[in-house]
Amino acid sequence: MPTEPASTIVWDLPTRLFHWTLVVLILLQYLSGEFGLIPMAWHYWLGYATLALVAFRVLWGFFGSTTSRFASFVRGPGAVLRYVREIAAGREVQVVGHNPLGGWSVLLMLASVAVQSVSGLFSTDDLTETGPLADRVSDATVEWMTRVHHLNRWVLVLLIALHVAAVLMHWAIRRDNLVAAMVHGRRRGGSDDRVRIAPIWRAIVLLAISAIAVALVVALGASA
Repeated sequence: MPTEPASTIVWDLPTRLFHWTLVVLILLQYLSGEFGLIPMAWHYWLGYATLALVAFRVLWGFFGSTTSRFASFVRGPGAVLRYVREIAAGREVQVVGHNPLGGWSVLLMLASVAVQSVSGLFSTDDLTETGPLADRVSDATVEWMTRVHHLNRWVLVLLIALHVAAVLMHWAIRRDNLVAAMVHGRRRGGSDDRVRIAPIWRAIVLLAISAIAVALVVALGASA
């Protein structure tokens, strides 16, 4: 009888919790900022939480588990091109964690979410809503940040759409269920001694540092 392919832990718990928490936070912010289904007061708090979460992910990209570190999945243009050629040719490419193309999509997504969160701190609608740091900068800066905040929301939507499309393609063409992998942390392919899972306490410390840093920034605006 054929046996099921072995699987191994690829995504640690902090990375998985980050992923799904970010999904929820972004959804709630669009429901509040775009559709008014949630009070705008929540939009601010959700934005602060998102900024802290992104800061944590950046730190986790240097101090987290092997597959969560930027060094493990950020590759140069040559590696990305070779990967695309192999996939286009229908050849199987074994990758532990993010592939070279997916690695850059992670960076773009993080950058877009960070831009959205930071620009929101300085934005205003010239009516009732003003970011906590808007009074700390010039009117020209506030105007520019507000434009960035409005434009980047559509950039983020596009990146999310591309991400979802890529996940669906993986499932349809390669029968690789990336959604399930981001839930239970395991992927097919057998064990890999190169994967080192970082301890949970480290993630808690880094998240606390990120949350405190964002809280201090927001408090700085409130004291203006």
